[in-house]
Amino acid sequence: MVSKIDHIEVRGGNVNNLKDIDVDIPLNQFVAISGPSGSGKSSLAMGILYAEGSRRYLEALSTYTRRRITQNRKSQVQSVKHIPSALALRQRPNIPSERSTVGSLTEAFNVIRLIFSRLGSIVCPNGHRMAPTIEIAQAMDRPGQAMGVVTCPTCGIQFMATSAEDFSFNSTGACPTCDGLGVVRELDEDKLIGDEALTLEEGAVASWHLPGRNFMPKLVATLGVRTDVPYQKLTAHEKQIVLHGEKKQYPLDLHSGTGRVFHMDKALYENAYDAVTDSLQTSKSERSIARINSFYHFSTCPTCHGSRLNPERLKQIVGEKNIAEVANLQLGDLAQWEAITKQDLPKNMQPLANILFTELEDTLRPLLELGLDYLSLSRNGNTLSTGELQRIQLARTLRTETTGVLYVLDEPSIGLHPDNIQGLVHIFRELIEQGNSLIVVDHEVDIIAAADWVIEIGPGSGDQGGQIIAQGTPQQLTQNTASLIGPFIAGTANILRTKTTPAPTTQTVLKIARYFNLHDVTATIPDNQVTAITGFSGAGKTSLILDSLVPAIQAQQHHQKLPHHVTSLSTQLKRVVSVDATPVGKNARSTLATYTNIMNALRHLFAALPAAQEHGYAIADFSYNNKQGACPNCGGLGNITLDIQYLPDMQEVCPVCHGTRYNQEIQAIKWHGYSIVDLLAMSVTEALPVFKDVPAIERQLKQLQEVGLAYLHLGESTPTLSGGEAQRLKLVSHLTRHEAGTLFVFDEPSIGLHPLDVQTLLQIIERLQTNGATVIIITHDLDLMINADYLIDLGPRGGDAGGQITATGAPLTLVQTPVSLTTRYLQQHWLKFQH
Repeated sequence: MVSKIDHIEVRGGNVNNLKDIDVDIPLNQFVAISGPSGSGKSSLAMGILYAEGSRRYLEALSTYTRRRITQNRKSQVQSVKHIPSALALRQRPNIPSERSTVGSLTEAFNVIRLIFSRLGSIVCPNGHRMAPTIEIAQAMDRPGQAMGVVTCPTCGIQFMATSAEDFSFNSTGACPTCDGLGVVRELDEDKLIGDEALTLEEGAVASWHLPGRNFMPKLVATLGVRTDVPYQKLTAHEKQIVLHGEKKQYPLDLHSGTGRVFHMDKALYENAYDAVTDSLQTSKSERSIARINSFYHFSTCPTCHGSRLNPERLKQIVGEKNIAEVANLQLGDLAQWEAITKQDLPKNMQPLANILFTELEDTLRPLLELGLDYLSLSRNGNTLSTGELQRIQLARTLRTETTGVLYVLDEPSIGLHPDNIQGLVHIFRELIEQGNSLIVVDHEVDIIAAADWVIEIGPGSGDQGGQIIAQGTPQQLTQNTASLIGPFIAGTANILRTKTTPAPTTQTVLKIARYFNLHDVTATIPDNQVTAITGFSGAGKTSLILDSLVPAIQAQQHHQKLPHHVTSLSTQLKRVVSVDATPVGKNARSTLATYTNIMNALRHLFAALPAAQEHGYAIADFSYNNKQGACPNCGGLGNITLDIQYLPDMQEVCPVCHGTRYNQEIQAIKWHGYSIVDLLAMSVTEALPVFKDVPAIERQLKQLQEVGLAYLHLGESTPTLSGGEAQRLKLVSHLTRHEAGTLFVFDEPSIGLHPLDVQTLLQIIERLQTNGATVIIITHDLDLMINADYLIDLGPRGGDAGGQITATGAPLTLVQTPVSLTTRYLQQHWLKFQH
């Protein structure tokens, strides 16, 4: 008898920093992978398990199909046995387009449209309302020309009933004015002139900063407008030319910085308005369009009033509501609408209603269990947080009721309030009960503690990680001295940092009239303190800080009006730095050395060497991004990609430069016996003694060491850094500055961070505070909350049930008598670690 296979067998795993690991991963169980940031967790989960599971599934498909699907390359692993087909839910789902809503993303709106098409009370062209009947519901299923035709029993007119497609704002049901977007765009005159105290030469006209318009001040000077006096002192006639002057071609002489004169026979004058509208017509990239959109304000469409739908479609009702009213309901309130609808339907329509609403219930159930009951179907998809998007992905996956699949989830706890953790674990259990296997990369201790099996990778990050340091049940790890997560599961770790925080002398006061679910809210934030903004998902944290406080401070800084929903702002803060965990560097050419100024200093260092000057090498020759210094075979990428048609693209280390990126001539130039390639291959720790006599480089290396990135190599590709590493790298330049008057905003900074990494993050935040900065942390992480100086909790829950400030004060005071949902969980967390 053949023994049952109960595990995935991985042998010789070498993806990224993994060190030839061998590991057995239980099948049909909930397996958590833990470890410090950058230790190799995602390399095992995504780089081996998901990559091999999905690749092998695709290999079973036809050649024709495989050529049309992006395939994973074969992993650097000796062997992987017994692996099921794999699906992955990544840490950072793609941001939906402006046309997406919660309803379209979850596909719940598809069912709602079908319900309105089949169960709706319709109105004939003469205005007679018709009660829902089974005959009307069946009209769309008739064959030929009779399909969809109904007859009004009052006036006898025949007309077409509305189909499900007719209720789609992305199709025939779109509002004719806004084309289904729900908003219309209008130029904001206040944004065209950036600062009236500036002259035109100094850049007073903000829209002339758009690409291709930098010569407008010189051109407008030929029209008699003074460009050397503040804009506010120009005459009405001069301002008229700047704002509304005729679009016309003029001859123009432009003087370059070198003294050369360039003559233009037909220089086109574009006034402040035209510069924006013309740019919008010609721009194609998302970045350019986003910049142009900053000159507009978006207002609710006057025709559809934001519903996105043709107003004609709103005449049809189901359960006493039109489809726009239903779309505005929170997901948790749709059950009540279902009950009212069924109550009003005739008996012969009940079976059809049951079928349709059962489909809706099946769609909604996992969303509600994951704590998304506060979302409405009409909520714009691009306003959702990363955590909300990932939970929607997870809910959609659960509905497929697959079996025999390996699900790989990367940080599913992102954006989850502690109150939602049990709902998430319940979803995990359902996936297992359906006959699937589950791999979860996460740092949330309660999720790891709920796993059947835990695999820890470490002991450190980068080269110091990549090894299996412990594995077993959560209970077994609490007894394992090699385990890093065990003390946090057991409650024996020390989570509270000791520091001396001076009492605040000033404060920032923000008042908001009405914005989403924030109504008449006043928030007081102490300056030079660390303030945690907490609360349920959808409680209003982002609305309060990122959508209100941050743009209000920036508006004051640029002498502009406050956002329309901000009533007042009293603050001494002058500058805002937003820090998140998004990747740094745009492409594979960005490295640790290029992101910092280390690369620039290296190039100057090598170009000044006598050997370099003998060969006529300049600074540009020591860049692999320039033709002069790059390897001629790979163009400075260090690898080459081979297109093998229907097989996955094959990426190989360049056989000429062997991954060093530089040509041989440049590599021959040595500084203290090191080529530039040798230096880029060094870690920060290795490089520190080498550059002890080069202050410009040593200073930056020490800063990298201070933020816990000493294990990274100078030539490390920055887009491959983990979220925690990316965050710390962004903060390097701020550690030595005097930051009084600067606000640092951290949005979910614990994403991708092990509890030990959170302690490192807290050290960095304390350093910023010591430099005079004010710090705000938007977070669900209980360790960050307990270490903050001040806490503002929004709630009591999300959506319409949120938007209020439910608790404020010092965290250690709030845990004594918790008054809100968050502070109750904070109290439990605090008591767990009392020892």
